[in-house]
Parts: sequence; structure tokens; C-alpha cells
Amino acid sequence: MTKKYIIIFLAVFSFAVSCDMEPEIELSITAEDVVHTYNNTMARANAVYTFLPDGFSYIGNAMLASCCDEAEHTDESNPVQKFNTGSWSQLNNPDGAWNRCFNGIYAANLFLENSDEVEMDYLKYDPNKSEQAKYQLYLDNIERVRYEVRFLRAFFYFELVQRYGGVPILERTYGVGDDYLRVGRNTLEECIGFIVSECDEAAENLPAIYESADVGRATRGAALALKSRTLLFAASDLFNSPEWAGGYGSPELISLSGDRKQQWDAAARASKAVLDLAEARYTLLSDYSDIFLKSYINNEAIFVRRYGSSYGFESVNLSVGFDRGNSGTAPSQNLVDAFETKSGKPFDWSNPSMAADPYADRDPRLGYTVITNNSVFKDRTMEIFEGGRDGEGVVNATRTGYYLKKYVDPDVDLLQGRGTVHAWIIFRLAEMYLNYAEAMNEAYGPSDDHNYGMTALEAVNKIRQRKSVNMPGIPSGITREELRERIRNERRVELAFEGHRMFDVRRWMIAEETLGVPLRGVTAKRNSQTFLYTPKDVENRFFRPAMYFYPIPQTDCTISGWVQNPLW
Repeated sequence: MTKKYIIIFLAVFSFAVSCDMEPEIELSITAEDVVHTYNNTMARANAVYTFLPDGFSYIGNAMLASCCDEAEHTDESNPVQKFNTGSWSQLNNPDGAWNRCFNGIYAANLFLENSDEVEMDYLKYDPNKSEQAKYQLYLDNIERVRYEVRFLRAFFYFELVQRYGGVPILERTYGVGDDYLRVGRNTLEECIGFIVSECDEAAENLPAIYESADVGRATRGAALALKSRTLLFAASDLFNSPEWAGGYGSPELISLSGDRKQQWDAAARASKAVLDLAEARYTLLSDYSDIFLKSYINNEAIFVRRYGSSYGFESVNLSVGFDRGNSGTAPSQNLVDAFETKSGKPFDWSNPSMAADPYADRDPRLGYTVITNNSVFKDRTMEIFEGGRDGEGVVNATRTGYYLKKYVDPDVDLLQGRGTVHAWIIFRLAEMYLNYAEAMNEAYGPSDDHNYGMTALEAVNKIRQRKSVNMPGIPSGITREELRERIRNERRVELAFEGHRMFDVRRWMIAEETLGVPLRGVTAKRNSQTFLYTPKDVENRFFRPAMYFYPIPQTDCTISGWVQNPLW
């Protein structure tokens, strides 16, 4: 048995702590125990979950929001800044997805190769009914977790494909004696096909729901949601427009061929399959904030990564105006301006009444997502103005004039060490409505339901008319192009700080106009009983076309002879 095998097995400890899954780990572990013992086999399956992304502190305690136009991380020395300055490359990429995902794929393959070697004869040949029942339960559990692990492997592949395009599809483990020169990059079409096929298999064999003790495990809905997201990317501009790559010699690694309308239709059908999964009992929560502060038990969440009780996220992201706060992820003015007024009109700084009171009568999701000046948080009024407790002039205060509210639990007490249970949402129902709306609009326009039972316009308005949001519906009569822009903005505000924006602007191929422009903030000055707000540039940002896909790590290209991604 290799050392790596044991290391991956031992990784279960961190997962058991964070997910309340507590297999009985034997203190003296032999090679045979790892493969042949039921408890250890289940522990190895659990260990594969540890390779899911940590959205709360993705890069050096920073969220992916700080890699795009959603936010600026207050600590300017954080490695996340390399994305914003353009100082990342095939030799130095702060996003560790390549290693994390391939390690997860290795762990998944290792489990799948050995999960049928569990020794259970002591139960199989025991005539006692209770032991026979236990034997059948163990068999069923092992079969089920095999599909969980296959789903996780497919998820890791999607994480790679959205960053790199076509990557090697590895369905077995590779050791020191294997010839890596024979392992090539699969085409983008092959990768998409593999992910979709694995999702279909997993969806057929996983339950729609689990008992509360198993919340966090992959379900049928999770597999269908991954298929939805994968096919949405497959239909998008980036995966179908190789012209940007300047005559790249291997377009099959970054681009698909085929009928775009059929691609969008497939994405719409995949999203509708999640929306129609009645036995999963998914629903849009009435209270928007409950999605993120109760994200491991609510019926809008489809798949989450669970954590134990902690206060680390709050410590990083609370304002320096609170004891032990570090400001962390500071929302941008670029994002704040995207939230409409309550009447459904765009916010406009050139409108004197809007500029004088920029946070009045705005889409309620702004107040759930961003802490603005003079709003109340943790039982006090936030002073994000020059000379204020949370504002400019205070060391390590926000540089944008805003603080993060989404996911931040106001009941956490940093001084007393009182934390809260967190869960990072990977898929939720609102995304499925937005995926469906985008795909249907591109395939059939705003108002044609194509006998699917819901139009693009109806789907996006479901999100807008959540009880605690209650934004006016987008009116009928809108064109496909107009609705496209409304849906993109709806994704921007609804899914802010959930890890989507960085990849959405790439697949839409608008990164140069969103990630390559200055990140903006606001300066607030107290003026008697009111405030004067002045938008400002906080930081110049850099983006060039090569960055639509990540570069393959140079070491791996050198060893394997793989073709590098375009323009790197």
C-alpha cells in the first residue's frame, strides 16, 4: 500500500469533524483494514468530500469574489491580488484547483477500485435475522456511496473544465510505474460528455433526500444540478467561440462544435429536471437571509459543504470597527450599482435624488448582501464614513466603503469565542431557475415555453418575487437581447459572493469589460445630519484574453508534453 493511500484515508478525520459523519476509526490500521473493513471503507468514501472547494477562504482567507468585480480583499498582500494585477501564470497560480481536484479524483478512483473488497462473510453467513439485515444494509450503503463518489469525481472534473477546458480523464489510479506520456488531455467534448454521463448514472442511483444525519451527502438533485451547470457552460460563448484564441492549434481542447440551439435546449431540460424533482421538496425560501445563515438545513440548498461550529469567517470579514474584525472581503461599488431600485429601474449616480441617498428604496437583496454606511448591524449603526469607527482613516478598514453581510452571522461573538455552524452552498434552487431562464431565452426567447411548462421570463421572475425580495416582475414584450442582460444582472445580484461571477463573465466572454476595468468604491463624508457620497476608483484591474482559461501548470506540461492553453 502506498503512503498516499494512507494519507487519503486519514483525511477522513477533518471531514468527520465538519460533517458530523463519525465512522468508527480503528486505532491500529493495517493495509488490509483500510480495504477490507466496512467502517474504514465508508470512511474512505467520506474522505473524498474533503476535496470540495472551501468557498469561505478559497485563496489565503479570501473568497473568489475578490478575484472579480464583486469585491476587493482588504489585505493587499493576499495572493488573491495576483488575479487582479495579472501577475499569475503557468508558473504561479494562486488558485489551487488543479492539485485539489486531481487529488480528489485520485481519492475517488482509489475508493472505486477497492470498495468491492469489503470482508462481510461474518454477516453474510450468520443466520440471525438482525445480522442478515445489517449485511444487506452494508451492501446497500457501499453501493450508494460508490455513486456519491462518482458524482464527486464528476464535480471535480467540472471544476477543472471551467478553468482549463479539456483535461485528462482518469478513471483509474496511476502509480510511479505508469507511463504518464501516454496520458493526454481529452477534448472539451469528451470531458463534458464524461461529466454528464456520470451525473446521469448518479442521479439514477442516489436518493432524492437523506435523513438529517446525512445532510451534506450527494443526492439525486445534486447530480442533476451539476448536469445543469455543466450543460449551461457547454452552451455558452466561451466554449463555442475559439476565434479569441488567435489560431490556437488545438481548438478541440477549448471549444465544442454543434448546434447552439440544441445545446441551449439540453441545458434548459437539465435545469427543468431539477425544478421538477418534487420528491426532493426543494423550494425558494421566503426569507433570503435564511438561505445563508441556515444553509445546512434549508430546502433551497441542493448541495453544500458543511463545517463545524467556528467563527473564523466572521473574524476575517467583520469590520475592524468590531473587536478582532479584519474587514476581509469588501464589496465593490461595481456590484452595489447592479442592484436595482425597488421600482425595477437601474440605479443611476447622475440622478441627484439617487446620489443623495444611494441605499434608499433599493432591491432588498442589497441589504441582505452588503453592509452599507449608516445601516444597522450587530445592534449598532455602521460608521463607514471618513473618521467613522468603520470608515476611512482606520487602519485596515474597507477600501471600498462597504462590508460583507452575506454568510456573516451577526450572533457570532469573537471576544467570547462563540461561533456558529457554517455551510458553503455549492448548488441551490435559485441557480437552477436562473440556469433555466438563461437557456430557455437563448433557445426560444422570453415567452416561448416550448411545452416545458415555464418560460424564461416566468423563471427569472420566480426569483425576483421571493417574499422577502418582492421586486417587480420583468414585463412581457421584452426582446431576447434585453432579457439576456436582465438575466445576467439577476445572476449577479442573486448569486453574489457564491463563487459564480468569476466564471460567468468568462463564459459570457465579457471579462475584458468587467474584470479589466477599475474596481470602484465610495467615499462617505458626514454633512451635518446627512452624508455626501462620492464614487471613486479603488484599484486598476487587469485582464487579457489568455485569462479566459487558466494555464496548465508548466511542470505538468513539461513532464507530459501536454499542449498549453492558448496565449500563455
